[in-house]
Amino acid sequence: MDASLESKQESINNIITLNVGGELFQTTHQTLALSGSNSFLSTIPNHSDTPFFIDRDPELFSILLSVLRTGNLPSKFKTINLQDLIYESQFYRIEHILKNSLSNPSQFNPLNLQKSLILPLNGRDTPSAISTTSFGSVHLAHGSKITSFDWSLSMKSTILTQFVAIDSLLALSPNLAAAGAIDFSGLQIIDLQKGFVKSTLDWQNSTRSSSNVQSIASSNHYLFTSFESGRRNSNAILVYDLLNDLKPVIEIGCNEIFGAEFNCSAIPATKLSWVSTYNLLMSSGSHSGPTGVLGNIKLWDIRSGNLVWEMNEKVDCFADVSVSNSLSCMFKVGINSGEVSFVDMRNLSPESEWVCLGNETRLKTAKKEGLGCKVECHGDRVFVSKGGDVELWSEVVLVSSNGGENVLNDRVFKRNLMGRAKDMSSNRITNLRFGGNKMFVTRKDQPVVEVWECSTQGL
Repeated sequence: MDASLESKQESINNIITLNVGGELFQTTHQTLALSGSNSFLSTIPNHSDTPFFIDRDPELFSILLSVLRTGNLPSKFKTINLQDLIYESQFYRIEHILKNSLSNPSQFNPLNLQKSLILPLNGRDTPSAISTTSFGSVHLAHGSKITSFDWSLSMKSTILTQFVAIDSLLALSPNLAAAGAIDFSGLQIIDLQKGFVKSTLDWQNSTRSSSNVQSIASSNHYLFTSFESGRRNSNAILVYDLLNDLKPVIEIGCNEIFGAEFNCSAIPATKLSWVSTYNLLMSSGSHSGPTGVLGNIKLWDIRSGNLVWEMNEKVDCFADVSVSNSLSCMFKVGINSGEVSFVDMRNLSPESEWVCLGNETRLKTAKKEGLGCKVECHGDRVFVSKGGDVELWSEVVLVSSNGGENVLNDRVFKRNLMGRAKDMSSNRITNLRFGGNKMFVTRKDQPVVEVWECSTQGL
């Protein structure tokens, strides 16, 4: 047989015709194989004289077939009920593929984010802590309760904890979370499905008092917890092995305060972030005293337990600080000025200073205008809350010509205000978090969480 005819015959034999609810679809064996070996679609025979019949909704099937072909949801998804599509994906046993397409970070367009959904919470307590997963599920602490929404945000569950109030919350898996409080001893590992405490992690401090949790973070291998003694005269950061039953690995940054002694370095870490680009742990904490707000930021090598960099804050201490792995930068919002500043982590030194992105004259003149502001990095963008608004900062690459060679200028960032007028609120933003292709926002005195996503998603 001629080679071209043989190739054409193989192509024809590779086509599979399906009859779904009376509507014919044609696809290939390779496309159906993308559904996985455990899916219903993988059982369809390769060759048949008549179309393979499936007694299901053809409109929903056409969307799921498009997801298999492209990995993304088609625009006609906007007219379909999400829960119906989820149930249909469960019938074909391809829910994991639908989940990936819905929470694909590549569909996250920060310039096009709009408030699309309000998730209500049980009771009147406003969210005190929030944690998200990479698939877009979200856990919220409010009062003594933790409410969890699944990746589709259509199903929720609420459990009652032993805490009076929860200050720190971190999702370790879809059904497991670490929770702690500044006035309750121990870090609790909680099963969110069954609502029971699997284990409690404590810090054995020298004063033998309670070990209250100040902040939590994690990497792929470790869980980091900042503890302070109940007498507030000692603090430390403990590192636990996530892959080995949460066994303690190392204790770093242990401080003890005697009498009236106080310095910036002894402030407990109230925020922890894993800097994966450099394999370092960032810790930050601040203290309000008679002379104003003081603080410190430290970078730790957890393998050796050594402090590799430190900056003490005295002039315009941070209201919040965050690290962008993509930009290799650390960002802060000044508590006095409310202005955003950054430090380039590619050339850190003891002499490193903040570079202000706003009005530098406000650094010493403004008073507490940044109080309560939040900064969070997601990908190569920086999100900053100012009262009830959200600012978006993006790097602009400027190149100049020098003797025929292109040279990068100093780093430049551009600011945009996010959202539509109807999305804004006078209530101050208390949390900004990101999961999948969504941004989650909580506000003061509002027992709900806002879901922001790209308008093209139509959820």
